[in-house]
Amino acid sequence: MSTPLALTASDQSGDPQAQRAARAFVVALHGAVRAVRLYPIENSAVQRGIAELGNAAERVALADGQCRLRRIGDYLFVNETRLRLTLDNYAAVAHVLGLLREAGLGGVDVVAPTIPRAWVVLIAFLQSPPLESPEEERLEQLSARVANAGITCFEFYPPVDASDLQETELDAKERARQTYVRSLDVTREVMTSARLGRSAGLKRVKRAVQGIVDAILTDAASLIGLTTLREFDEYTFVHSVNVSILSVALGRRLGLTKPQMLDLGLAALLHDIGKSRIPLDLLNKRGSLDDGERAILQTHTWQGVLTMFAMPTGSARPWRAMTTAYEHHMRIDFTGYPKAYRSRRLSLYSKIIAVADGFDAATTTRVYQDVPWSPADVLRGMRDNTRLGLDPVVVKAFINLTGIYPVGTLVVLDSFALAMVVAVNPDPTAMSRPLVRMITDDQGNRLQDLHVYDLTACDPSGQFEYTVIRTEDPQRYGINISDYFA
Repeated sequence: MSTPLALTASDQSGDPQAQRAARAFVVALHGAVRAVRLYPIENSAVQRGIAELGNAAERVALADGQCRLRRIGDYLFVNETRLRLTLDNYAAVAHVLGLLREAGLGGVDVVAPTIPRAWVVLIAFLQSPPLESPEEERLEQLSARVANAGITCFEFYPPVDASDLQETELDAKERARQTYVRSLDVTREVMTSARLGRSAGLKRVKRAVQGIVDAILTDAASLIGLTTLREFDEYTFVHSVNVSILSVALGRRLGLTKPQMLDLGLAALLHDIGKSRIPLDLLNKRGSLDDGERAILQTHTWQGVLTMFAMPTGSARPWRAMTTAYEHHMRIDFTGYPKAYRSRRLSLYSKIIAVADGFDAATTTRVYQDVPWSPADVLRGMRDNTRLGLDPVVVKAFINLTGIYPVGTLVVLDSFALAMVVAVNPDPTAMSRPLVRMITDDQGNRLQDLHVYDLTACDPSGQFEYTVIRTEDPQRYGINISDYFA
């Protein structure tokens, strides 16, 4: 096992060619890991994934003279290139970061030409590291396993303190992406630990929530825009992070203080932790559930309370998080679940999280929901359908937060041009005129320059230039929402 290399001051994050090569390598690693997890080694999908990973590593080595993957804090480096987060690689980055962290691995250096078997051995360890061993011993076990297999093409490095990294100036969008991925990584770690029966502490969770609250207070639009992410395979983790972001933003709109927003964000991030105790085959079942299966799924509310009781929390337990985990599916008339056997008053946090949870769930593709609702239709239903049992005051505040056309809504303008809503109009009197990114011109031709347009702009005659006439399903036009928030 080698000692960690000294960190250089250079950061080639702005080099497009280096970024492409680094991104391809990490995405290939992520794809190979998923293939190995799903199929036997002999399967053609695994063989293709491993081959692509080897080719990607070779391309990086040919371009830079070496291929070295490093984890420094919450950043991934391929050689000297810090991987920039985009909406098409965030899942790969977050997953690889989590794998390296659980393996106690700070970096891996490809020092010789690889063979498929070498990658299989490495991936097998990353997927099932000896979590019962202290972190510092896992790297030694990895090195021993690779040596015993006669593999000499890898060198491994221990983790490096993030304080050793010379931070570069990040723009608001990249800071938001970094906050999002860090939160996603933490949520995955906590949920996975709970499912495996291990006790995950709340320290990292609280740091992640701190980042969410800080981002909402300084640049809410960039972080809220990321809640349009729809990673099906990562639904449970992405959903929890999205609900936390939307809840904190809604709490701010309702006038909560920063300490209250921290409590709310923690509660929202952990609101579905009880699902870690639900069988995966039930969570991933396609189609409708029978009564018995639905009853098991509904136990995730009180299972969440038990899970948080098992967490090492120091001097104070997250009582508000426990309350909201229990209450977030209760309706204001108490017709939801779990059944209320005595008179009680729903907490404000539970009402907030219920709205954020319902909105994100309804607008997302899931195993039993192939075609999600449009954000605008969901808001309309939350406002008009009293059977949903949501607090009308909280719903009204949420609509004021998101606008009539929430971020990620595909709209048709009166000119018949297509546009994607990217932000709520800062003018509270112009809720029906959001900021949009133009996708097509009036003739339906795709635009190359996807500039942001304020629909409150006026033409020389003083009339509004565009109005929204309807919303549309992005899938109908072959549009990936995430492409417009990079």
